[in-house]
Formats: sequence, structure tokens, C-alpha cells
Amino acid sequence: MLTLKKFLKKKNYIKVPLVLTATNHFEVVAKINGIAGRFILDTGASNTCIGMDKIEYFSLISKESDIKAAGAGAIDMETLISTKNKIEIGGWNKRKQKIVLFDLKHVNEALTNHKALPVDGIIGADVLKKGKAIIDYNKSCIYLKQKGSN
Repeated sequence: MLTLKKFLKKKNYIKVPLVLTATNHFEVVAKINGIAGRFILDTGASNTCIGMDKIEYFSLISKESDIKAAGAGAIDMETLISTKNKIEIGGWNKRKQKIVLFDLKHVNEALTNHKALPVDGIIGADVLKKGKAIIDYNKSCIYLKQKGSN
């Protein structure tokens, strides 16, 4: 019987390690426009998000947005939108990625209050769907399907 790892490798998935934080969140290192950052993996977040304080750091070009962000106890937060970004997670990448920008202060305060490090953003369901993600909670890793494969 094949292990999950071997089965997914045959299906052209790549394995990316995750780090379990003190707050029981999975974190992943991702590159946005070639710049590495720390991101929470959030299957419940509809969009991938980055803090507004990281616009210059990740070389994001943003414009106004009608989207109102909500989450982690905050609602109706103003947002900006950035399109045509490149995202890389492990050996997987996607061009023309839309990213929602909003104030992540409340998220990072909650993390630091629980002795976890602040993050640059959140990898949401939009990226997870595009990567046909499979999360292995037991092995603390995520599998993403490489492009050009079935």
C-alpha cells in the first residue's frame, strides 16, 4: 500500500513543511514577488491577505477596494487590493495572484499575546484551491499540485 507522500508524489504534488505555532495555527514560508515572509495557513479565509504595513516590503501595487474584511473579532475593515503578484510556496508558484491588503494589527496582537510570532499575512482558500492543496495535519505539511499535471 502506498503512503500518502508516495501517492501524491506520483500525482505530481510537492510537499511543503508547515510549522505549528503556540496558538495551534499552521505557518508556512511563502514568497510574494520574490520576497520571503511568514504566513498563517487559513482554510477559512476566502482570500490571501497581507498587512498594509508590508506593501513596500513585498513590492505590492495596490488600489482601493470595495471589499470589507472581517475576521478574528474585527469587522468592516477597510482594504486595498493588489493584483498581478507572484506567489511561491515551496516549489509551487502562481502568477497574477490577487492579494487583499488590510490592517493585520489585531491578528498579530492576538498571536503575540499567546507567545507566537507576528505574521506578514494569511494564505487563504483562494491559493489553496488553485494549488489543489492537501493538508497532512499529522505530518505538519501541505501538498500542492504542480502546474501542467493532472
